[in-house]
Amino acid sequence: MSSIILRPILKNVKEGEVLLLILLSSMIFPLIFIPAASAQNSSIDNGKTIFQTKCSGCHTIGGGDLVGPDLKNVTNIRDHSWLVRWLMEPDKMIAEGDPIAKQLLQKYNGIPMPNLGLSQQDAEDVIAYMANQSGGPQGKPPEKPPQKPPAEPQPAGNPSAGESLFEGNTQLKNGGPPCQACHNVEGVSLLGGGDLGPDLTMVYTRYGDQGLSSVLATLPFPTMKPIFVNHPLTTQEQADLKAFFKQAATRPVERGAGEVVWLAIVGLAVAILIIQVIWRNRVVDTRRTMVQGTTKEQIKEAKQ
Repeated sequence: MSSIILRPILKNVKEGEVLLLILLSSMIFPLIFIPAASAQNSSIDNGKTIFQTKCSGCHTIGGGDLVGPDLKNVTNIRDHSWLVRWLMEPDKMIAEGDPIAKQLLQKYNGIPMPNLGLSQQDAEDVIAYMANQSGGPQGKPPEKPPQKPPAEPQPAGNPSAGESLFEGNTQLKNGGPPCQACHNVEGVSLLGGGDLGPDLTMVYTRYGDQGLSSVLATLPFPTMKPIFVNHPLTTQEQADLKAFFKQAATRPVERGAGEVVWLAIVGLAVAILIIQVIWRNRVVDTRRTMVQGTTKEQIKEAKQ
């Protein structure tokens, strides 16, 4: 009899507990999962910004190789911890002889990946973005780029105009410094260019046509980015410089021989000038000694 009376009460208690658990779950779920999803999206967004500003000059995600490799599915190919360190300090890994780093350096024309100054969180965000764009575990499918009108073809480049831009004889339209302030191209000028940056004589061969176009459009290197971020090269300047670098890469020996000849001529002229000055002073000194000696003899004879 008592069990018959208690059964509905226990049933109501269990139903109440279930309802209470459902209510609590509905309150706790947003507190746990929504912030996590929001943080993940924020990480991907930050990674996208970093990639577009610092990486896209040399890499694509699914668009093929440029200066460096296409990074689609790289998060599946490389170990996560390796990727984090590679993004943070590629220069140290190359110096240490990391086998993967050495392989990449050899495959991509000896062009090292620069240290972009990324923090560990920045590296994690870039990895999250690359995984997302590769259809990785971050969930949503890769973004489809918005439809754009067909790009205008790049204007034809003029190597002579490019050389003038390189030397600084023609100023860059947006106020950037001339290339020769930091770089050298063999045979361009008698005294050569600067040595702050690498020699660019064979830059067209190293990067290739498409890779060099990408580099000139974005100038992604850490030392150049702050200088040119507000002074970008115009499309015509990019085309002229590329034409000049292409021409320079096809005749480095000829242009170098010309420079040696000019240096030899200048050196010979300077040597002749120095010899002439020394000889003139020597003749003057000799004459002065002879005159002084003759004067002394004449004085002696006069006294006698």
